[in-house]
Amino acid sequence: MNPMTAEIARARRLAASFISEDSIAASMTTTLTAVASYWDELCKRSGGFAGLPMRQPPACISVVDVPPKALESAREIGRLAADLDVPEASYAIGTLYAGTMPKKRRSDLGAFYTPPSLCERLLDMATESGVDWRTARILDPACGAGAFLAPVARRMALSMERSDAGMVLDNVERRLYGIELDPFAAWLSQIFLDATLYDLGILTDRRPQARIRVGDALDVNHQWKAFDLVVGNPPYGRVKLSSQQRCRYQRSLYGHANLYGLFTDRAVRFARSGGTIALVTPTSFLSGAYFKALRGLLAQEAPPVKLDFIAERKGVFADVLQETALVIYRRGVQPGSGEARFTSVAANGSIASTPPRTFELPDNPESPWLIPRTGDQTSLTHLAVRLKHRLSDYGYEVSTGPLVWNRHRSAIRKAPGKGRLPLIWAESVRPGGIFDFRAQRRDHQPYFQPGPGQEWLITRTPCVLLQRTTAKEQSRRLVAAELPVDFLANHDGVVVENHLNVIQPKNDPPTVSPGTLAALLNSSVADQLFRCINGSVAVSAYELDALPLPPPENVEELAELVRQGAGRHLIEREVARLYGETNR
Repeated sequence: MNPMTAEIARARRLAASFISEDSIAASMTTTLTAVASYWDELCKRSGGFAGLPMRQPPACISVVDVPPKALESAREIGRLAADLDVPEASYAIGTLYAGTMPKKRRSDLGAFYTPPSLCERLLDMATESGVDWRTARILDPACGAGAFLAPVARRMALSMERSDAGMVLDNVERRLYGIELDPFAAWLSQIFLDATLYDLGILTDRRPQARIRVGDALDVNHQWKAFDLVVGNPPYGRVKLSSQQRCRYQRSLYGHANLYGLFTDRAVRFARSGGTIALVTPTSFLSGAYFKALRGLLAQEAPPVKLDFIAERKGVFADVLQETALVIYRRGVQPGSGEARFTSVAANGSIASTPPRTFELPDNPESPWLIPRTGDQTSLTHLAVRLKHRLSDYGYEVSTGPLVWNRHRSAIRKAPGKGRLPLIWAESVRPGGIFDFRAQRRDHQPYFQPGPGQEWLITRTPCVLLQRTTAKEQSRRLVAAELPVDFLANHDGVVVENHLNVIQPKNDPPTVSPGTLAALLNSSVADQLFRCINGSVAVSAYELDALPLPPPENVEELAELVRQGAGRHLIEREVARLYGETNR
């Protein structure tokens, strides 16, 4: 752990003892102390900056008593930050502010700041897409502590490095905009813009007057528009909308609203025709049912042209376990082939990306987008995007296991008995298509006593069970097993817990047998395809329904192999053939 990281961790531990859930003043006081120390250190190192003192904090900030040890730690963070590049300093102090916020406040603001290496990578992607830093009008609609504004300002200034200092400042002021809901964070953005343009400030003896507006970028009355680049890391999390807001963003809404989806819609409105939108967002928009309208909107108005999947789910954003993507959209262009990469962030912040892989949006862009994550998946996705059959064509429908166990604790039993049925937990479905009835984890018991009127909890027909939660780090995302016919017959039904998907026939018999379907879903080809659809740890019914499948009339050979009890190698080879993957 480097000294800065250790000091921030120390400050956060100290803060935990005095920051209450209903007050943010102590967090602001601690961060303000770090900023003042940072600015003082910059002044010392430049031989004095008397003509341009630190920008005053907003009037809404109230300074409160904070334990001396916390202030001492904050001053040390400021001193250490002065040794860093400005974007690194912005991230360090922004992380201090966010990390010492009351949890509810941080959640409401969605205050999770972007590491500098990812900011630079996204700006590089914007450059590759044609953004001209000498002329572009640029907006960050959720600018936080200046994670993007500072490096953007630097790129703008460097693109005009042979111009007069006053002209450069005027140009940056005229073309760079930010919006931030939190007044204190907006002030931090201005501080780090000042630091970025520090040398120009010395030469001109004036502070850059950045156009950072305190307010909500989702406000429909905001008149800023026609930007060449809209960039940022919008807040995320479910949000309740008023009827007026729901009407305003109806074009991109389906069910629950998520802040980052709304900001994506808003970014499209801010961008000019031909303009670029560059966003850091969770990957759930690629496949989730709640984002189907947003996908349709993007395909129509601002198709994706570049997409970097961030390999790590943890250790990239402080306090966040989230699959993340960097995405470049172009406003007003026709959907075509896009480029996808897999990008890793090393412990020292360096970036490494795979060669680009091409992808195409599906004919129905509201359906999940099938995008390769690795080079090996590129040919498969190009083949699969043309397959039109889905689970419904095989005669199946997907539902969640109906039992939410902690709502029915009193009916869970340790031993069999009259009227009791086996309770099937996710642990009973094992890799390799194995069904192993067991209940070995804490709080798990193997039987359930349905009561009157609870027939809806009981599964009595042959089906496929599939785990609902798996992570991309696991060797398999799709873990399925046939619920054996003899097991059902012996027990006259089972109760399935809701960490399993139940894939049931819509009619009897289905077009494809449960055993054959389970074998197909457990294949490496199906697993790879699902990884190219899924954007979270959830294996949802919506995504399973969208999984491209071979024509049902073509799976007879696979069915015969399953009936014969063929080994995994033969089944894998047959599934690869069905998908056209002859090189597997």
